[in-house]
Amino acid sequence: MATTADIKIGMCIEFNGKTMQIVDFQHVKPGKGPAFVRTKLKNLENGRTIDNTFTAGVAIEPVRVERRPYQYLYEDDMGCNFMHTETFEQIIINRDLIDNSDLMKEGQVVEVMFHTEKETVLSAELPPIIDMEVIYTEPGVKGDTASTNSLKPATVETGATIKVPLFIQTGEKIRVDTRTREYYERIK
Repeated sequence: MATTADIKIGMCIEFNGKTMQIVDFQHVKPGKGPAFVRTKLKNLENGRTIDNTFTAGVAIEPVRVERRPYQYLYEDDMGCNFMHTETFEQIIINRDLIDNSDLMKEGQVVEVMFHTEKETVLSAELPPIIDMEVIYTEPGVKGDTASTNSLKPATVETGATIKVPLFIQTGEKIRVDTRTREYYERIK
């Protein structure tokens, strides 16, 4: 057992019978009354985020998780098919457990988080920055750049739509931040 003093961002705990990941926390010591820890918890089963306050020093139950590299193969009616990059074991993951799944390309390596005791998939994360090709975007119009941060929608090779600067044209390769779904930079 651990206590609230052991809380770290990214730590997984068992809370109300569900596996939760700590997204953010803040230790608060008010002028009067006991100290407490304000946390933001992400439910790894359905992706919902909740706020919870723990009294300082209360026991929490940490969950052992393991991150393994898997390569995305294809999607069928059962879900997304992945293959372990070292053992070649194949698994099927529901698209709901994958953050920003519409940015995922075939052959891409993702990090799959497993609950080590139950050996179940908790989530799958794409790399933070990925390279994509813009397959369609409206051409930028001269004189349309009055503000320095003007953005336009662009469709990338996976079919996802993201906002890009006006100078990006169809056929160019760009880098996309998968955590925020934002344009990162153009690849020369």
